[in-house]
Amino acid sequence: MTRHEDSSATPDSLLDASISPEQWDAIIIGGGAAGLSAALILARARRRVLVFDAQEPRNRFAAHMHGVLSRDGYSPLDLVADGYREVRAVDGVIENARVIETHATANGFEVVTDKGARATARRLIVATGNRDQLPAIPGLAEQWGRGVVACPYCDGYESSGRAIGVLAGSVMGLHKAHMLTPYSTDITVFTALAGAIPDVDRLVLEQRGIRLEDRAVTRVITEGGAITGLGLDDGTVALIDVVFAEATPIALDEPLRQLGVERTDTPFGSWTAVDAAGKTSVEGVWAVGNTSNPSALVPIAAGAGATAALALNAELVAEEVATATERVLTMFSGSASHTALAPLLSTNPTGN
Repeated sequence: MTRHEDSSATPDSLLDASISPEQWDAIIIGGGAAGLSAALILARARRRVLVFDAQEPRNRFAAHMHGVLSRDGYSPLDLVADGYREVRAVDGVIENARVIETHATANGFEVVTDKGARATARRLIVATGNRDQLPAIPGLAEQWGRGVVACPYCDGYESSGRAIGVLAGSVMGLHKAHMLTPYSTDITVFTALAGAIPDVDRLVLEQRGIRLEDRAVTRVITEGGAITGLGLDDGTVALIDVVFAEATPIALDEPLRQLGVERTDTPFGSWTAVDAAGKTSVEGVWAVGNTSNPSALVPIAAGAGATAALALNAELVAEEVATATERVLTMFSGSASHTALAPLLSTNPTGN
């Protein structure tokens, strides 16, 4: 598996050399699928783009990703490495650093990294994503991304015919068991973390051949690095091959909080509010990928990054056209302005 570059071995003087003191067109915080997709679009549009990447993509625990056209089964870290090369090939700049401060300025935004570097930009895209908080069950975190997964669309197919355990953390999380029925007839939902299950939900699960286990899971049992079962609070063991857990998404949105963007209530809790292009309530700031959509898969996150980049570049073009127009109007101000300017502003310059 190929990791993207580790800057820990790079001297600070070399790291900071590419961070120009001049204002960038866009700074992108986060170098996963969403951030790199945005960077690629903007760099190809000949914008000066600077990406700060803390190198902690949400899916780094998984050896493979699925449901990504032309990259099914590909390493998520290899995808990032490919993105690094593509962005840099069109003059985008990527620095491995964590942004710790973000604030608005008179002409845009300034960010400060954990290495003390400062940079300013006309626009800002936040693609810091989120992290998954797992239940505190011994052995669960060690299997995260392997024997313990979250997404049926990502790992359901590979679980076909296996004994599947669904570790539900809420009544809403029971839906995951229904999603998994095309893959296996051996599904057990562990309900202790979800609290009381309404009778109707329980009966519907049972009607579909899904078992419910109300005893609490106390540990994950493995053999040779693979899950073989889940230990229960009465000492018994439920034989399980793979666990679909209901992790709690935690937004890594400190840059957005520092800027005071508006938030909205979602089934996953309070999250950054954005429009269809990913723009936040703060002018000039976009939030993309899992930063604005905690359930976004890799292709959705990448698409969100591209969408925001298109909107951002459109704003820059409009801003530049407006500046040029103002200069033209200023040039022709005065008593002769109507005569001199009319042919330039006419919608029908031929006069017909």
